[in-house]
Amino acid sequence: MKIKDHFLSQEVFEIEETDTKGVFKTSPIPSNISKYYESEDYISHHQDSGSLKQKLYKFLQSFNLQYKKTILLDRIPKGSKVLDYGCGAGEFVKYIENDFEVSGFEPDEDARKAAQNKISKAKILNDINLIEDHSLDAITLWHVFEHVENQDEMLEIFNRKLKEKGLLIIAVPNPTSYDAIHYKEYWAAYDVPRHVYHFSKTGMENLISKKPNWKLRKIKPLVLDSYYISMLSEKYKKSSLFWLKAVIHGTISNVKALFSNEFSSLIYVIEKK
Repeated sequence: MKIKDHFLSQEVFEIEETDTKGVFKTSPIPSNISKYYESEDYISHHQDSGSLKQKLYKFLQSFNLQYKKTILLDRIPKGSKVLDYGCGAGEFVKYIENDFEVSGFEPDEDARKAAQNKISKAKILNDINLIEDHSLDAITLWHVFEHVENQDEMLEIFNRKLKEKGLLIIAVPNPTSYDAIHYKEYWAAYDVPRHVYHFSKTGMENLISKKPNWKLRKIKPLVLDSYYISMLSEKYKKSSLFWLKAVIHGTISNVKALFSNEFSSLIYVIEKK
């Protein structure tokens, strides 16, 4: 499938299935990938422009932050050591720093500074090797794993940093959801080339099943993502009443997913063996 970078460059990329069935990769990956993040509208790094898009994002984010924290609290006690990998501007780190001994990893300098300015207790790191091996109770990646090109290497590093029975929590968009199928090449969560990989539910299950050190324990939905992704997709299509259409198709996506479990974004709770 050919997908345009609607967000920034308008360049066209190809999405091809990898050797792992259900896992797809963007091709080609630009050697200067960092320039594809250089925009004031890139939400992970800039959150205060006051635009309609960001206001909606912040509204949905407040619900998602509590939901994400609950997922952690359901499985590990307060005070546990948590790393938020790819923490961006630090919203989740800030939200949970009073409940956990939390640190964030963020390679982008501007995002790292923004995160550091928000928090009071947590640490924001630019080198995961600063974290002691076998010291973490959980590592979270909220819409980050799809950006990681060296996924096999990173899974090995995460395994080394976690304690026995530690949790790896990965949230990624789902290209076999209703909204992905409906919007096709306009589906905003393809976000090429920034999203290097694209994981269907079957694809992530296949990927984890190939890794002897990991066990997939649970899959949970990110219900609100369908609305935000649908809104961006409608804007890429230059639709009139884009917000209304986004509500309609986001709702259809969630209702269908109640029966198929193919939500717009999925959270994979993975345990270290």
